[in-house]
Amino acid sequence: MVLVDSVTRAGESVIAHRRSQEPVGGAAVAPPRSPAERAATRSSTGTPRLAKFHVPEILFGPGSLVEAAHAAVRLGARRPLLVTDPGLCAAGWPTQLCAHLAEAGLRPTVWEGVTPNPKDHEIAAGHVVYREQGCDVIVALGGGSVIDAAKGIALLAGNGGRITDYEGVDRMALPIPPMVMVPSTSGTGADVSQFCIVTDTARNTKITILGRALVPDMSIVDPHLLTTMPDWLNAATGLDALTHGIEAYVSRAHNPLTDHHALQAIALVGEHLERTMDHPADESARTCMAQAALEAGLAFTNAILGAAHAMSHQVGGLLDLPHGVINGVLLPHVIRFNAEPDPHRFVPIAQALGLPGRIAPDSTAGAAEAAEWAAAEVRRIADELGVPTGLGEIGVTEADVPVLSTMTLADACLSTNPREAGQADIETLFRAAL
Repeated sequence: MVLVDSVTRAGESVIAHRRSQEPVGGAAVAPPRSPAERAATRSSTGTPRLAKFHVPEILFGPGSLVEAAHAAVRLGARRPLLVTDPGLCAAGWPTQLCAHLAEAGLRPTVWEGVTPNPKDHEIAAGHVVYREQGCDVIVALGGGSVIDAAKGIALLAGNGGRITDYEGVDRMALPIPPMVMVPSTSGTGADVSQFCIVTDTARNTKITILGRALVPDMSIVDPHLLTTMPDWLNAATGLDALTHGIEAYVSRAHNPLTDHHALQAIALVGEHLERTMDHPADESARTCMAQAALEAGLAFTNAILGAAHAMSHQVGGLLDLPHGVINGVLLPHVIRFNAEPDPHRFVPIAQALGLPGRIAPDSTAGAAEAAEWAAAEVRRIADELGVPTGLGEIGVTEADVPVLSTMTLADACLSTNPREAGQADIETLFRAAL
């Protein structure tokens, strides 16, 4: 991974900078521990379980867009398919990338037939273009929808059939073409993940396709691309990154590697998302949000996610709404649900978001207060960004709850939620979020 120096310093300092030593409310304050006490804690934790960490090659920094062409050449490209969308074309980024690809001796084909929440038939159409043009490498320039569509096209190019055939985990049997991803938003993490999320138009739901083969070969993160995002997309993708960080940190599949990236992402979003809304040209804030999206992606692709995403996928598939906005509505409710039996895991999350004071490790009351503070802080950020207070404001009705809940139970993300959730639990959460 290549990080520009200023971002490394920002990422290293955020959590320490945001922690105040003043206690909040009635939270139990932990007294300083002696070296012997710290050593005893370490020795009692036992041997950590094995951790597997999937990651593509990553190049990070302003002005790195040109490197996508060199990456494509290294991966054997002659006729790359550049997947993008009309909004990016209007902003001029695909034209700039095509020039870099041509300078590298490549003959790119541009396909821009992607809409938000990519549809199964769109991916089928993109695959036809890939095949008819004799393409060999896929380059995606765009947000999560573009990147997911590019992964879907690659999957079909290597394995054939329909994209809906591959719902679930590791359903693809054959290799897929090399992929270079250039994210243009600060939130989805799709450029480093092993996920592909597609709308099944026959069932009006989003399906989750998961597999190691879907981890791209290369991710080029150029924060300059974030400056052309509209405010609503900046808000939505930023909330998505925050949800990724929080759900990855409490996931049943978390490990020390994912924990680090998850907390860094949470802290960076808490510190910089609102500033990018108020000061869109602030290069430092944009760069920190680009890092937040990257770190959140590294966390969730390895730790997976939880109930907020499992539920959000169903609402997005039903109503074709921005994924991050739905997350912003659902996440506070899911935090409270997951924290109810054991809130301690939410203490570092609250601290990363700026909770004043320190919570004693053995204080259940303090941990519960921290978890509630984290849920309220997520809602405060959502309010500042203009996110609706309930799903009812974006079109979900009481009549939708049973079918949304049933589909949620089949979503792969629910399997790593830290608390077991049955149909009645999911229905209660949906109703609370209405």
